[in-house]
Amino acid sequence: MEKTTSSFCQCLYYASNALARTTTRMAEEEFASVGLSPSYAFLLMTVAKNNGIQVGEISKALELTPSTITRLIDKMEKKGLLRRKFEGKTTGVFITAKGENLTIDIKKCWLNLYLRFSEILGEENTKQLSGMVYQAVKDLDK
Repeated sequence: MEKTTSSFCQCLYYASNALARTTTRMAEEEFASVGLSPSYAFLLMTVAKNNGIQVGEISKALELTPSTITRLIDKMEKKGLLRRKFEGKTTGVFITAKGENLTIDIKKCWLNLYLRFSEILGEENTKQLSGMVYQAVKDLDK
């Protein structure tokens, strides 16, 4: 079935949601091999890069609410990929050996996803579009 052009294609809200659905589908296809959604992979890579990071810092880095981050961490702890360590009033989030081993495959998934986007859109267009979309997010959140 051939897609038709929507009468809403000039609407930023419509276009950005359509883009999000398409890129999410592609990302989920790439990450199926590691058994994680892209959100969990972002979380794992953030902790791997900043072992002992606090929930608030993860929340800022991933631009998700602290309650969402806590829920994701809960599930990652059950999978044995992350662990929390309570130190006084603060809680650090640490990657486990199992999580660390998974980061190699996650990096391959990110690369494959980037290559898919670049093959379809062109590498320079992929970089430019990513930058423009993220700048728009920052500008609209002001």
